[in-house]
Amino acid sequence: MAVLRGPEGCPWDREQTHESLRDSLLEESYEALEALDAGDKGELKAELGDLLLQVVMHARLGQESGDFDIGDVVEGVSRKLIYRHPHVFGDDDAENADAVLARWEGLKKKERGDERGMLDGVPKSLPALSYAQSVQERVARVGFDWQNDEGVIEKLTEEIAEFRQAASQKEKEREFGDVLFTLVNYARRQGIDPESALRTANHKFYTRFAHMEKLCRRRGLDMAKMTLDEQNKLWDEAKKETSASDILDTD
Repeated sequence: MAVLRGPEGCPWDREQTHESLRDSLLEESYEALEALDAGDKGELKAELGDLLLQVVMHARLGQESGDFDIGDVVEGVSRKLIYRHPHVFGDDDAENADAVLARWEGLKKKERGDERGMLDGVPKSLPALSYAQSVQERVARVGFDWQNDEGVIEKLTEEIAEFRQAASQKEKEREFGDVLFTLVNYARRQGIDPESALRTANHKFYTRFAHMEKLCRRRGLDMAKMTLDEQNKLWDEAKKETSASDILDTD
C-alpha cells in the first residue's frame, strides 16, 4: 500500500481519502456477509482479504497524516480485548457467556464515562434491522428484556392490532416500525439475525422470480399480460425447479 500510495504508484490509490473509501468499506463488508450467508468458505476467504485491504488503506492514510498507523490499530484492539476479558487475562471468573456479556457491558460503561449512554456506541448508520438488533442486545445485557418468548408474541399481537387501527399514513408508518422492532426482538431471542434472514428471503425471491422470467422467455409469454392466477402457477413451477443451493434453503 505504501508503494501504491507513493509517487510512482497508482493514480487512483493516491487520490483516495478516508471519506472517498467509505462506500467501499461498506460494500466489502456486505460482500463478506453474502459469502458467509452462502456458506462459501473460499469466497469468504477472498472477501475477508478485500475487507482487510480496506483496513490497510485507512491505516496507511492515518500514517501519512500522522494520526495513527497499522501498529496503533492492532495495539488498540489488543488492549481492548485484554481489558474486556479479565476472566481470561486476569483473576476474575465468568461462569457462562451471559456473565461474560454482562461484565463486557460494565467495562464498556467505564470506558465511556458517565456522560455517554450504553446505546451511544451503536453506529446510527447501520441498516435499520441491524441497529434494532444491536440496541436490543445491549439493553438485554443489563436485564432489560422480556422474561419469556410468549411476552414478545403478545406484544407483537398488540402492535399489529395498533397498526390495523392506524388512521393516517404517518401513523401507519410509525406503528409498522413498532411491528418490525418487535419482530427483531423475537428473532434475537430465537438466535436469528434478522438482517441475514431478510437477505436470504430477498435472494430466494430474486432467484424464483428470475426463473419465472426465464420460463416466460422460453415459452414466448408476456408476464405482464398473464392473470394473477397464471403468475402464481408459474411461481409454483419456479419454486419447484430452483435448487436449494440457488436459494440457500429449501423453503
